[in-house]
This record gives sequence, C-alpha cells and structure tokens, in this order.
Amino acid sequence: MRVGILALQGGVYEHAYMLKQVVDKRETSIDVVFVKRPSQLRGLDAIIIPGGESTTIGVVAEHTGLLGELREAIEDGLPVMGVCAGAILLAKSVRDRRVGETKQPLLGLMNIEVVRNYYGRQRESFEIDVEIPAVGKGPFRAVFIRAPAITKTWGEAEPLARLDEAIIMARQGNMLATTFHPELTSDTRIHEYFLYEVARK
Repeated sequence: MRVGILALQGGVYEHAYMLKQVVDKRETSIDVVFVKRPSQLRGLDAIIIPGGESTTIGVVAEHTGLLGELREAIEDGLPVMGVCAGAILLAKSVRDRRVGETKQPLLGLMNIEVVRNYYGRQRESFEIDVEIPAVGKGPFRAVFIRAPAITKTWGEAEPLARLDEAIIMARQGNMLATTFHPELTSDTRIHEYFLYEVARK
C-alpha cells in the first residue's frame, strides 16, 4: 500500500511514525510518500492531510497546483483522511468562531460544516477520552489542539463520534475527517480504520 502524507506544513512526521506502528502491528507493508507536488499523487492508494494551519496549507497547495489535482484525485476515489486542518480543507462550509466566514482555499468535497477554533485558541487545547464505536470498544484518547468542530453534516456524510454537541469524527464514502489528533497518541485504531475500512479496495 502506498500512502501519501500531504507534506506542505503541519504534523507530517507524526503520521509517518503512526503508519510505522500500523506496519509493526499488522505485519504489513506501507510505502509512505511525502506529497509536495502534483506528480506525487500518482500511484497512491490513500492520502492523509495532517493538522497544521489550514489557510497556509490551502494557499501553498493552491499555488503549487496541488489543490486542484488533489481535489480531482479524491473525486475519482482516492481515500483521504483529513485531521484537524485537513478536516477544514475537506469541508464544503467553513467559518471561524470569532471572525465568521473565511475566504481560505478549500478542497470543498465533504458534506460537513466546520467551525474553526471551536473550543478557543491554543491555551484552550485539551485531551479527553471519547467513545468511537466505528474503531472498536474502549475509549480513545483524543487530543484537541486549537481544534475545529464539525457542526453539521448532510447527504452522505455520517457522524462517527461526538463530544457534547460537536461532531468530532465523520465519514463520507472515501473521505474521513477528524477534528482531533490521533497521531499524537499511541493508539493506532483510527489509522487502521482509515487504511483497512475507508481505503479498503
């Protein structure tokens, strides 16, 4: 399996390390590709858009031509997991908790509405155990860093986990979005769910 990680900014290497843990656990083979150019999308079986600064990632991806190519690839069926900033980029509707609607470049593919900085700024970051039935029994330690929230889904988008009133994980076909950072834990279940359920051929 060839898994790309969009490597323009943000938590790139943390996801690469998590994929290595999946390899060790599953005794499988994963070829990790750090994607910085449109040509590197060719031959991928799945791609991860990591957390970071969503506006920066979107602007750089648009400038390099990667945003449009990635959008086409996902529309053509490339499985994608968007984490935090990645969830923002996947969303069709984005606004900021304080400043309202944003004008940032988006992939705009997933039927979700996302509110940036939903819980507040950096100092309001937190960790909490959550239940995610899709990945199995037992709590998942969710790490929220200046986190967004999914406040609405429609059409084929399906909420997979909630924290109070906010949706924190959702799926739509070949697209998975999380508003927390599974790569900052030792729990590989979400990456496994993405690779072996969402991205399953």
